[in-house]
Amino acid sequence: MPCKRTFIGPVRSLVSALVLAALLAPATASAGVTGVAFVHGTGKQTNALVDYWTAAMVDSVRLGLPITSNYVVINCDFEKYMWDPAAAGCLAGQLSTFIKTKKITDLLVITHSNGGNLLRWILSNPTYDSRYPAIVGAIRWVDALAPSSLGTPLANAVISGTTFEKSLGWLVGYKSEAVTMQQTDHMAYYNANWLYGTAGRPGLPRELWAVVGSDVDSSPFDNDSWCGGYSLGVGLETTQWWLDDCSDGFLDCSSQSGAGQQWFQDIEYTYEQEPLSHAQSRRNCFYLDQFLRGDVTP
Repeated sequence: MPCKRTFIGPVRSLVSALVLAALLAPATASAGVTGVAFVHGTGKQTNALVDYWTAAMVDSVRLGLPITSNYVVINCDFEKYMWDPAAAGCLAGQLSTFIKTKKITDLLVITHSNGGNLLRWILSNPTYDSRYPAIVGAIRWVDALAPSSLGTPLANAVISGTTFEKSLGWLVGYKSEAVTMQQTDHMAYYNANWLYGTAGRPGLPRELWAVVGSDVDSSPFDNDSWCGGYSLGVGLETTQWWLDDCSDGFLDCSSQSGAGQQWFQDIEYTYEQEPLSHAQSRRNCFYLDQFLRGDVTP
């Protein structure tokens, strides 16, 4: 798979030299304590290990850590706007506690879907919260699984209040702030004004590597279609009708690769070139967990 190199992009002019130094120092350290954080997508999670990622996924990935207990599964209210205290504030609090408690100096963050936007908010606005600089300083890079970087037409449909709302709400959510935020025109505004990493904008202070899901398979006669939940696959294949030909049933490929750098598109490296639906990209499907495990290893 493509190699990853430490990259420090432009930062806001308002960031002081002292803050910049704090951000850069951990990234150039020759050794440290490695940890991994799992950041869920849209939704108010109280047990994301069980309800979102599954223990099979998390336990497989953390085997790549020198100390396998150095991991955290985030549980926050990502029904809110990304800058809300219940969203980015909660994320910052849990990451800060993890970093301090485990003395983490080399943090790999794995996000899924809207979780990538939450991390980009922190990376793009390092002076917004006093906890942000230390978090950014500890991060090696972000592995963003199916990030909703440019939003999704499905959020547009839900917010419009048309008949799509009932058919899509099970997947997207029902007119929450997070769904409003992920409308394509809203994300275009945020990307142009508040977030870094998209075309024509400054680079992020830490690399964000996107894994792009390109299709949905939901044949009941194909065992691979059952990974991540067969019923979810059926639903995602239905919602794919309103997306581009290249999509994971929730996000167009262009949205997933719209910020940071593309690490790979699913079929380039998955087992038997299986595509990853939006549900499968947060599960141990088709060797995805093994790729992440290898990336966690310092």
